[in-house]
Amino acid sequence: MRVVIVTESFPPDVNGVAHCALQTARHLVDRGHLPLVVAPATAAGTGSDAEAPCPVVRVPSLPLPGYPQVRVALPSRRVAAALTDHRADMVHLASPFVLGVRGMAAAARLGIPAVAVYQTDLAGYARTYMGVGEAAAWRRIRSVHAAAHLTLAPSSAALRDLETHGIPRVKLWARGVDTVRFRPDHRDEALRRELAPNGEAIVGYVGRLAPEKQVELLAGVCGLEGVRVVVVGDGPSQGQLAEALPGAVLLGRRTGDDLARLFASLDVFVHTGPFETFCQTVQEAMASGVPVVAPAAGGPLDLVAHGRTGLLVPPRDAAAVRDAVRSLVADPGRRSAYGAAGRAKVEGRTWAAVGDQLIGHYTDVLAARHLVVAA
Repeated sequence: MRVVIVTESFPPDVNGVAHCALQTARHLVDRGHLPLVVAPATAAGTGSDAEAPCPVVRVPSLPLPGYPQVRVALPSRRVAAALTDHRADMVHLASPFVLGVRGMAAAARLGIPAVAVYQTDLAGYARTYMGVGEAAAWRRIRSVHAAAHLTLAPSSAALRDLETHGIPRVKLWARGVDTVRFRPDHRDEALRRELAPNGEAIVGYVGRLAPEKQVELLAGVCGLEGVRVVVVGDGPSQGQLAEALPGAVLLGRRTGDDLARLFASLDVFVHTGPFETFCQTVQEAMASGVPVVAPAAGGPLDLVAHGRTGLLVPPRDAAAVRDAVRSLVADPGRRSAYGAAGRAKVEGRTWAAVGDQLIGHYTDVLAARHLVVAA
């Protein structure tokens, strides 16, 4: 199968969309398919694609105002040309909003079926960073997803949200996790002594440092006795958080095995953002054997079994976050039990397993299209 993945982000970007697009491309190659990626150009230039699993076509882009880590694609004929030159059987639209809209239009003109993967709260993102109203953003989301042959939602909450806003033909497709890289035995006592020299319990957040993530909700946790807050990530809120989280260790962006050691060395993982359609970092913490505190909203509802793998708290409630962390810090036995249960829950959720599910969705779309053509 010849697949063109049109994605709003791709490595070296570090975010959920980029990571999922990379894993999708890798899995397609592993299964003998022929993917091609179309993505916004990076500030680093084309050399950043040297380790990509398949060819990558970069479209000219500009940094998003107020958030330069995010690049927005400019109008270009390269999208349609890529679909034609690759002789695509299927177009995979990863979190379509700007470049994905052009990918959908090109696929429709060329008569190529398209699967749209909903992955980000694009309405909230547009409202926060682009000055676009939420209703207007949903109209744009609806226009591209309604044109797709299938939309894949990453969680039950996202599926309900899409259906509520009139998106047809929606199915559930969750995300995989690298259970080899993220695992409990990466816990590093030397790293723990470096981060918490007085033996404090280490409570961590990993992810973008941006307004919608509401990382400032950890301020109350910073005030707990015997607790060290560690924040991993970068983004436009990094400067403000250095002041908002007194005593916290801000490590900046980390990746690969370094990130895996950090995850496994935590005592509690906290996610604060209430707008997650999935929340991959929660899954990576669970794979690392770490109990999770997360808002009872969006993707974490599918991931965190309250009272078994972690604790769900009311969204935007700093006191609830603080109290949940305090209860886990005070009970090492419960932390250990939650961590073990979390690891067990995600062990079968590999990228290979969910990648095969995705190929199954492609196959169903192609089969249905052939039936329509035959009729």
